[in-house]
Amino acid sequence: MVLRVLSTLASMAASDSKLLGVVVLTRHGDRAGFYQDPKTYAATSTVITPLGAEQEFQLGQRLRSLYLNATSASFIQGINSTFVDQNQIHVRADAGGELGVIYDSAVALLQGLFPATTNYTTDLANGTVVTGALGGYQYVPIESVEPANDVSLEGWTSCAAFDASTAAFYNSIEFAQKKNESAAFLNLLPQFLDGRPVTLENMYNIYDFINVQSIHNEAFAKALPPTFLAQVFTLASWHEYGVFTSGTLGGIGNIPGRAILPQILSELKSIANATDPLKFAYQSISYKPFLSLFNMTGAAQQHPELAEIVPYASALALEVRQPATGGEPVIRLNFKNGTGVDFVTYNFLGGSGDMPLSSLVDHVNPVLINSTSAWCTVCNNTQDRGCGPLAAAAAQASTAASRANVAHHQPISPVGAGFLGAGLALAVVLAMFAVLAFLGLLTVGRGRSKKARTASPSNSNEKP
Repeated sequence: MVLRVLSTLASMAASDSKLLGVVVLTRHGDRAGFYQDPKTYAATSTVITPLGAEQEFQLGQRLRSLYLNATSASFIQGINSTFVDQNQIHVRADAGGELGVIYDSAVALLQGLFPATTNYTTDLANGTVVTGALGGYQYVPIESVEPANDVSLEGWTSCAAFDASTAAFYNSIEFAQKKNESAAFLNLLPQFLDGRPVTLENMYNIYDFINVQSIHNEAFAKALPPTFLAQVFTLASWHEYGVFTSGTLGGIGNIPGRAILPQILSELKSIANATDPLKFAYQSISYKPFLSLFNMTGAAQQHPELAEIVPYASALALEVRQPATGGEPVIRLNFKNGTGVDFVTYNFLGGSGDMPLSSLVDHVNPVLINSTSAWCTVCNNTQDRGCGPLAAAAAQASTAASRANVAHHQPISPVGAGFLGAGLALAVVLAMFAVLAFLGLLTVGRGRSKKARTASPSNSNEKP
């Protein structure tokens, strides 16, 4: 009840609210086909297509028209819309399962968001004025998120608990019923596939092949019966929502959202903080976190169309707004469901309209995965993605403590006790330092201080 009242108040203030900034998440653009293991979701590599690059470029242009255009009602106050201000924008891109597709999508989007400008110049000592390459192309730093070092954008890979949850879903009564219902339709599909298994467990890969061929293969598109693409999409969406969500907020199926939300919340809070310069945060990701986020925020429960695989170049925009009536900042959830459509505002957290930032934080905070060590514990992993060194350091510390306990119960000379105590203390301290140092390097979401893959030139001499 209180949540709904807060939502109503926030909605009343929304029309006169001031936009402080936005956190944007986008799915990559059109790509070549690929295959992912239906049990572990380990994926083969693929590449972005020219169509995909153009989709992302146009998405960047749309975001620019909304948030970086001074005449737009959604213009972000105080943002430098001409030149890239690295203090105001933060970009991250998943470098995992689909490899360069997601990173390249971010590059294309940023070209539309911050287009080349002939005002990007510098004056030399000899009187020469030099314009940046490619007509003033702007290089926006992109933080490449490598899954081996950072679990925030792919929390589900190499996670034993997630694999077990997926297996349990495949063995559920619900799955058996859906398999029985869809058997007749699935039996019609082998003639349109490339030999991949035609099973409900493999439904995403079936959909991916048919979808890619429908876009890029004219003969295939003509031969495919008119309803088949929509039917495989519906089945694949049901399948993926069942895998990447959970009925409980802290369920392992929600691990994509539980892993990415700490970074999202950090960015939302930074934007809401008047002393922080951040105004535009952007993360380029796969479709999986969208399902989990819509589930965890209740948006999919209020809007069933969000319980589906998001199309290429879809975008979620979490706007941070300051109500004209004062009080704490509120969040507005806007979603662009693929190309050819515009952003639509959706309700979430069981309320209506804009929601207080604190309501979102309080709702998800108890189940967040805030560090690599927490992820290792949740996933029962002691080897991969940084868990090995953490487990070794913890074991070393435990062994040192155990030896100290044994020594405490055995007679020993004062001199020997001194040497033993010093040695054990040093071992424990070194083990603790190893753990802390490693956690400093491997955390969920590295923050804005992480070195970007793409260097950005200084704008100190740019002409306005």
